[in-house]
Amino acid sequence: MGDFDSFEYAINLKNFIDNHQDKNLDVFAIAIGNQNGKEKFCNFTGFSKENLIVVSDNQIHNNLKVSRGLDIGLGGWINMLLMLSGINSLKTIKEVIRGYTGDRKAKQIYSELDNLHVLKFLKFSGNSFKQVFGDGYLRPFELATFRLNNMNEIIQNWGDYILHEKYLPQRGASFLLNEKNQIIYNFFSSDVLGYSSNMSDPLGFLSDLI
Repeated sequence: MGDFDSFEYAINLKNFIDNHQDKNLDVFAIAIGNQNGKEKFCNFTGFSKENLIVVSDNQIHNNLKVSRGLDIGLGGWINMLLMLSGINSLKTIKEVIRGYTGDRKAKQIYSELDNLHVLKFLKFSGNSFKQVFGDGYLRPFELATFRLNNMNEIIQNWGDYILHEKYLPQRGASFLLNEKNQIIYNFFSSDVLGYSSNMSDPLGFLSDLI
């Protein structure tokens, strides 16, 4: 639950559901965590509590053959830091850079009316991005700001979000089923900050298939 990808994905899913109320779409998520973490996660991301189940280990991930991430035998912290540096997680550096340079193919995150509080001491409005970089696309530093806010939430509530450091490198997966419970889309993440095959439009598969 306390993963950069999980927070970002959940927020994007919540916004997608809000904007597609006319679609017959059931969203169901399983995450490693506890009930306190679930409460805080859903309050922060807006993801529905009814649509999230927490488990205490990664057995279901193993059953589904989801990547455990890097494991060099020195513990979850070392494994995660190495993945964040791009080792066994080749797309991560590209994603980090995109967060600072922007992306003309992606949608903007903040409107000019949003009030942003970064690490509690830095406050500014979403209009700052428009004044400096324009609007209508993912502006430089916009995604990095969004991710920094998510990271701050995780760090402040570390004990609730992270059950054990050995699960830090654990990656996730997505499955889309039709009304006959047939899998019509799946994606297995192998990189940190890589929960979709197209990070410029991470929920594009939903738009295309529903």
